[in-house]
Amino acid sequence: MEIVQRPHRDNLVRWAEQRPEVLVLSADLTSSCEADGFRDVYPERFFSMGMAEQNMMGFAAGLAREGFFPYVHTFAVFVSRRPFDQVAMSIAYPNLPVRLIGFLPGITTPGGVTHQAVDDIGLMRLLPNMTVLECGDATEVEQVLDLAQAVPGPVYVRMLRGEVPRLFDPAEPMVLGRARLLGEGEDLIVLSSGICTEEALRATGALRAHGLSVGHLHVSTLKPFDDPRVRAALASARLGVITLENHSIVGGLGSAVAELMAERGIGARLIRLGLRDTYAHGASRQYLMREYGLDAMALVRAAERLVGEPLGIDEDALAAVRLETMGRAERTEDL
Repeated sequence: MEIVQRPHRDNLVRWAEQRPEVLVLSADLTSSCEADGFRDVYPERFFSMGMAEQNMMGFAAGLAREGFFPYVHTFAVFVSRRPFDQVAMSIAYPNLPVRLIGFLPGITTPGGVTHQAVDDIGLMRLLPNMTVLECGDATEVEQVLDLAQAVPGPVYVRMLRGEVPRLFDPAEPMVLGRARLLGEGEDLIVLSSGICTEEALRATGALRAHGLSVGHLHVSTLKPFDDPRVRAALASARLGVITLENHSIVGGLGSAVAELMAERGIGARLIRLGLRDTYAHGASRQYLMREYGLDAMALVRAAERLVGEPLGIDEDALAAVRLETMGRAERTEDL
């Protein structure tokens, strides 16, 4: 599996070259949010706003009113939590085309509760006019700018940085409101998002090797959330549905799926995997995903609950699953 170094940094520079109306704002985290390349190449289109996120949101709103497309770069907690009122009143309420690029979503940082955005999707889904997107790999990091730019109103993006795996074929575009089909099956339906999709791919591969028919969809659009492909998959679940997300189970993917199932009268059992009414502490991503049940083994245990019996899948079996760039659904079954 290919690992891409800082995919957003170089992609942003290339993507913005023929778009002079695109501006970048940073809140004293320019290099940490991979906006330093844009700053160096287009200094006249870059604004360093300092550690004043509330002011930055109002400034971005003003730029949008003047016909520009501001791309705000900061950590996800400093998009969603600290300046929430300014995002709501200055950006979402007037439906302005501001793109909020939030880095270090969920437990992708060892920085502890002050830097871990575990409630940001819930907050952003609350806001009228706001579109919410989440990148799951390097391909989506490279594709999400086109997706965000095509939305007429505000957009919140959960962005990945640093060393990012490439799970998806770059020839298959990221589409607003459409999940990626990574595997077909009707015993269990798995919906995953963000960094949890890599873990889900290992688990679904191992589950299929044990004879289960497992459907798997990767969700990158968390609002709006009414994908016909998702609805059809949920309705087909024979034993149940599992969601796996790098977020609280309240307000994120699990809540969105539960709402959709209730509104559509889909009576399958649902298990939501994610942070369960708790804050995380500072540690490595791998440790935190295991500690809080966001990893492949947690998904296997959830599948056992739905199946009603142990499946005998251990860590060695999960480690044996080989991940490649996913071009077609059946490729997720490679072991």
